Amino acid sequence: MKNIYTFLALCILSSTAFAQTPSCCAAVGQFANFSHDIAFVKTHEDPIPFQLTGQLGKLQTFACKDSSFATVYTVQAEQPSNKYLLVFHEWWGLNDYIKQTSDKLYTDLGKNVHVIAVDLYDGKVAANKDSAASYMQTLTYDRAAMIINSLMDKFGDDVEIATIGWCMGGGYSLQASLMAKERAVGCVMYYGFPETDKSKIANLSSDVLMIWPNQDKWITKEVVDKFKSDMQAAGKNLQVEEYTADHAFANPSNPKHDPVITADANAKALLFIKTHLKIAD
Repeated sequence: MKNIYTFLALCILSSTAFAQTPSCCAAVGQFANFSHDIAFVKTHEDPIPFQLTGQLGKLQTFACKDSSFATVYTVQAEQPSNKYLLVFHEWWGLNDYIKQTSDKLYTDLGKNVHVIAVDLYDGKVAANKDSAASYMQTLTYDRAAMIINSLMDKFGDDVEIATIGWCMGGGYSLQASLMAKERAVGCVMYYGFPETDKSKIANLSSDVLMIWPNQDKWITKEVVDKFKSDMQAAGKNLQVEEYTADHAFANPSNPKHDPVITADANAKALLFIKTHLKIAD
């Protein structure tokens, strides 16, 4: 917990940082504060350049409830379907790695689930860690919630929604499941900061799979243990898969990417999503 308290103290001392902290969701705000920590920024090496070819989906723009516009990368189900998987990017933004991952999830799920990667940065994509830190700092919870809720409103009520995300997106994967209410069926969060408000956790409808690298200096054992305790107290189902790895191990754009551990984690995530969306192999 020491790291968290240090970051919060830095935020209080910095009027700029304090102004940028999302006030509506403490969990999201705490993770956003990490972007002010030099060690956190440095642990993310600049992504390896990559351009996706032969993509299965397409970028689409839609109107939000506040009359603004947002963007998603959508891979449409081949047959009519009420099943959706929302994909949430890391602090880099909706880059070609996320599109590639969305395409793979779509194929692995049998092509009859709508896979939608949500752009929380409104078109901005970071090519280096400094830009990524800036984008994460300036993203407000209110803006993210506007995008997510406006998108899900277009699905209607008779749908099943699963979510998945990494790092910053791991936290938003859980927040999206909370926003989806009874439509949420499963949430996968890779090393994302969990919800800390017990009253919100009490209203969670979906089971949660948390992929946790035990060498992560920010999503620490104390953070995970508290989440376990809060979920258990609320009668919610949390599955934690622990790996001997560091933060962002599953990111293929990371020069320190661990493909062996990632393959195991991804297989567990895929099984979890299939089970909760009731997709037969």
